Amino acid sequence: MDFRFDIIVEYTPYLIKGTLLTIGLSLAGILIGTILGLFIGLGKIQRRKLLTWPFVWYITFFRGTPLFVQILLIHFGVVPMLIGETNGIVATIIALSLNAAAYIAEIFRAGIQSIDRGQMEAARSLGMTHVQAMRYVILPQAFKRMIPPLGNEFIVLIKESSLAAIVATPEIMYWGRAMAGQYYRVWEPYLTAAVIYLLLTLSLSFLLNLLERRLKTE
Repeated sequence: MDFRFDIIVEYTPYLIKGTLLTIGLSLAGILIGTILGLFIGLGKIQRRKLLTWPFVWYITFFRGTPLFVQILLIHFGVVPMLIGETNGIVATIIALSLNAAAYIAEIFRAGIQSIDRGQMEAARSLGMTHVQAMRYVILPQAFKRMIPPLGNEFIVLIKESSLAAIVATPEIMYWGRAMAGQYYRVWEPYLTAAVIYLLLTLSLSFLLNLLERRLKTE
């Protein structure tokens, strides 16, 4: 098997741009998805069951349908309604954020419910409101337990951002497919893309391990 490094060198500037865009898309998806996931997770653990239904349906829909389909629906249906025309980057950010929020909501719910109820009762007995008890007592403890599953979700999000290529978002796989189409080669573009994704996920895993160890020592 001959391996042509020259076409990788030719596409290096595009792959660098694609990598930076992938990082940007993933960070936006993680940030927005985490904020949405927190509120959705809190909404799902309300005592009034009727009020939890919208959150349950949201989680059921986004966890029960493929991200591939969600990206297409948002790209061709939602984004044109919002800004009047299709836009791959906007559609990708929305799709990744909404999809991640469903999974992160379940992580928040499980983390919060893993804290003993006595912690909330003790905080309330000290005069804290429910919101204050959640903010200063429950969430800080729950967050430490959430780091491993949140890390897994963030890694999954980086890898799933590769689906953005189907709506012409110029991230890593978009340029990988362009390289494959131009030269009718398979190994060079897809192995290069795999190495880049591997470096990204390993870097994130390293940072999350550092954060986890730091919180443990504190």
